[in-house]
Amino acid sequence: MIAIFALGINHKTAPVALREQVAFSPEQLPEALRELTTLTSISDAVILSTCNRTELYFSGSTAQAEQVIAWLAQFHNVNGNELQPHLYLHQDNAAAEHLMQVAAGLDSLVLGEPQIFGQVKQAYSQARNAGTVNPLFERLFQKTFAVAKQVRTDTEIGANAVSVAFAAVSLAKQIFGNLSKVRVLLIGAGETIELVAKHLQEQGAGSLVVANRTYERAVLLAQQFNAAAITLAQVPFQLAEADIVISSTASTLPIVGKGMVEQALKQRKHKPMFLVDLAVPRDIEQQVAELEDAYLYTVDDLQSIVEQNMSNRQQAAEQARSIITVGVAEFSQWLTLQGSVDWVRDYRQRCEQVRAELLAKALNQLSAGQDAEKVLTELSTKLSNRLIHSPTKAIRQLCQDDELSKPTMIDTLLDL
Repeated sequence: MIAIFALGINHKTAPVALREQVAFSPEQLPEALRELTTLTSISDAVILSTCNRTELYFSGSTAQAEQVIAWLAQFHNVNGNELQPHLYLHQDNAAAEHLMQVAAGLDSLVLGEPQIFGQVKQAYSQARNAGTVNPLFERLFQKTFAVAKQVRTDTEIGANAVSVAFAAVSLAKQIFGNLSKVRVLLIGAGETIELVAKHLQEQGAGSLVVANRTYERAVLLAQQFNAAAITLAQVPFQLAEADIVISSTASTLPIVGKGMVEQALKQRKHKPMFLVDLAVPRDIEQQVAELEDAYLYTVDDLQSIVEQNMSNRQQAAEQARSIITVGVAEFSQWLTLQGSVDWVRDYRQRCEQVRAELLAKALNQLSAGQDAEKVLTELSTKLSNRLIHSPTKAIRQLCQDDELSKPTMIDTLLDL
């Protein structure tokens, strides 16, 4: 019987240097899918390739699975012996369970991250367009999408921020609600501020200004998010315009002092200002928190939120795994029923062949003038003997097997 496989390499099994070597670009995927199915003769194929994983989902035999591993190494010109220890291969229910866990965010670097669901859907869509998704995988992936949506709906797996950057933006959204009319000043241009800017953009923030010691770096980051760029020297003049200030630099001394914020608040006529300091050492003087209309959060404040949220996500993950277990069982049941449909169809075809063969013989005998009653008796005897031969063997085998369900099964077989 055809099997389902999930072959992959991810952030848990391999360093980024090796993951990069086996990654597929979007442009490569259509040709890669066609080449994979042509060279290995597998029935279905979907390739999922992200910064944290490359996974190949396919249906076929164990021998074909070995061919797929060899193809992956050959396609990327990677030494197969070096690649093999970092690969994992799941089969049938384990493969379906892995796919559902991936789509639900349970196998991600950041537990419960939502982007992977869209990436799985895109991989499936690309495979469909390439013609490498047949009814088996159509059912598998549709079931996976339904399970992943249920996990998002019925659990809190993605409800809580689990990075300080995301926590900062989530807190800002809680305070201001709609961010589209809020003005944001980002101080710094490193990875953390870039991640903050990305989250702000996703939450609909409309006005961003990036301040950095190196103006050119500020411009490069600002261009990604349709933001304005300034130097650190311009921060005191820009501060009064900012509803939200988020800072993360490598400075050894504070960049935003109490006096600077106090002056900005006067210009704002004491309209509140939300400040988040993600830097260590601090970018914003601790005394800023003493100001009546300034609300200052440090990286330590956010880290405690992140730790609590991660604990909440772990609890939600247990609920998610229960949902996935049910989903895998339902898919497995459907798969079993598909097998039984094939068996019933094949049995009916064989019975029809026997009937046609014996009927043709009987008609020839009648045409030859043989006694009609004798011909019909012989036809009925041979037909019944041929048709009950295989079921009789099956009943005898059931009687030999030590299964609690066999009396019911035998009764069903004998119920004419």
